[in-house]
Amino acid sequence: MLPEYNFDYRKALPNRFASQQEKAPLTVTLDADVAEIFKTSEAVNNALCALLSAIPQTER
Repeated sequence: MLPEYNFDYRKALPNRFASQQEKAPLTVTLDADVAEIFKTSEAVNNALCALLSAIPQTER
């Protein structure tokens, strides 16, 4: 293995799979007591959306 590699990024091509990754799901781990209340990801998202609607836009 060389101590340093010099890559010529001028020859690089765009990642053809990058557009597929834009909407990749994000995984979040809930504490056990929270997971008992919110059984589905839809329930968690609904609660978070309700919370966000209570926060004024200027504070986001």
